[in-house]
Amino acid sequence: MSAATSDELELLMLHIRDIKDYPKQGIVFKDITPLLQNADALKLAADVLTRPYNGHNIDVVVGLESRGFLFGPSIAQNLNAGFVPVRKPNKLPYKKIAASYELEYGKDTVEMHNDAIKAGDRVLIHDDLIATGGTAAAATRLVTQLGGIVIGYSFLIDLTFLNGRKKLINDTLYNAVISV
Repeated sequence: MSAATSDELELLMLHIRDIKDYPKQGIVFKDITPLLQNADALKLAADVLTRPYNGHNIDVVVGLESRGFLFGPSIAQNLNAGFVPVRKPNKLPYKKIAASYELEYGKDTVEMHNDAIKAGDRVLIHDDLIATGGTAAAATRLVTQLGGIVIGYSFLIDLTFLNGRKKLINDTLYNAVISV
């Protein structure tokens, strides 16, 4: 589902370029830097990422490193919520919890401060893109370990052919503005 109209989708897609064979052969990288450089597209992206969650009493937006940091704070402001970064190992300075997830070539880990989520907090997990879903699923485990309730997931782009959504909680709100 997308919260964007067809005209809005067209504007956003005009500002996302495909980079073939990056970072390795056979991958088509979705480059959002042109979108970030355009004030109208940037504002529109934050607006359509926020829309589905208005009225859902979100307490905290969790942004995934690193491109989830680009829109996460704007979504949080729009929802009158706080923002919590989920980072790669050894990037956070305070006491933290960690969750690992599988990659096609091994494992990776993400961390969150152990006081970032309070029991009962209503949480929206955001990243710019969902591929295999491993990072978002790991963030879900961190949120629930601290007693948070995942209300929804927010992505600018969903690479649907990788089925990442299947790793997420089924009965939650889900918004991917652009599905490819």
